[in-house]
Amino acid sequence: MIGFLRGRVVDVQPDNMILDVNGVGYELQCSGNTLDSAIHGDELTLFVHTHVREDAITLFGFSTMAEKRLFLSLISVNGVGPKLAIKALSGGSVERLVDMIDAGDVKALTALPKIGKKIAEQIILSLKGKLVLDDERTSLKAPGKLRPTNARGELISALVNLGFRLQDVEKVVEDLPPGTDLQSGIRQGLQALTGQF
Repeated sequence: MIGFLRGRVVDVQPDNMILDVNGVGYELQCSGNTLDSAIHGDELTLFVHTHVREDAITLFGFSTMAEKRLFLSLISVNGVGPKLAIKALSGGSVERLVDMIDAGDVKALTALPKIGKKIAEQIILSLKGKLVLDDERTSLKAPGKLRPTNARGELISALVNLGFRLQDVEKVVEDLPPGTDLQSGIRQGLQALTGQF
């Protein structure tokens, strides 16, 4: 699975970019915020979420881990798919979107691209009070959870990329012993997650 890609920007379109990573061109669907940071020819690092369907494998790229985590939270909401989530992320900064959700501001959310009233209400119902920006305002974490910037963050990303829901993964990872390495964490996490369903 892909956690991040570092490469040279080859092409930027309204909804995606192509990143040349050691001679392989990866097409990544991105928010407007991430695309705004892409300059043709520059080297760029993008955090990646791989979305797998029967008929397609799509890569979504994010300029910050906070944006990726908000995306993962959004797609955990009933009725919000990855394309809708990436469009919503184009409507403002991570901080602004978190503030809208926490304020229960349906009107502001419906002003985002592709978000209707029913979906806005569902997002608020599902995520209000559950998204917290850390002290540096650069990364999202859930209240009471460890800041996922170390091996635990990689483990959460790995298990979510395997198709499990973020909230289920976070519960399982939280119960793992401190100091669990990535390989052991994936093995134990898979056992716990598959036992839940």
